[in-house]
Amino acid sequence: MTYPLVVATPAHAAAMALLHNCAFAVRERWGADAIGLQLALPGAFGWIAPAGGMILARVTADEAEILTLAVDPAVQRQGVGRALLGQTLATARQRGADVIYLEVASGNDSARSLYVAAGFVTIGCRQGYYPDGGDALVLRRPL
Repeated sequence: MTYPLVVATPAHAAAMALLHNCAFAVRERWGADAIGLQLALPGAFGWIAPAGGMILARVTADEAEILTLAVDPAVQRQGVGRALLGQTLATARQRGADVIYLEVASGNDSARSLYVAAGFVTIGCRQGYYPDGGDALVLRRPL
């Protein structure tokens, strides 16, 4: 299934925060202020899937980073995350990135499966990275 995607602007920050809040634990949620500030930075971009998802990323020189990806639990495993990720990879490439990185909770099997299917490989681990003490795996993918 294909999903329409909308280019995110700082004006979308509140809607993106609502999506983020339904997908993450309380201590890991991003507010509208944080999302708006990120979107306003040079090199930052994002996409919204009206079906229930959002992604925020940035490109600096020849590297890109996925800052966050959130999909409403009601539509997880239906291709929303895959659509957002695919568009983000294409956008990062168009903006001159040769490689893209992200961090994912080591216990988030659904997200890890999505990233592995998209060609990401684990290159490191940040122990105790998350507020709950969980580890973050650092993933990389050439573009």
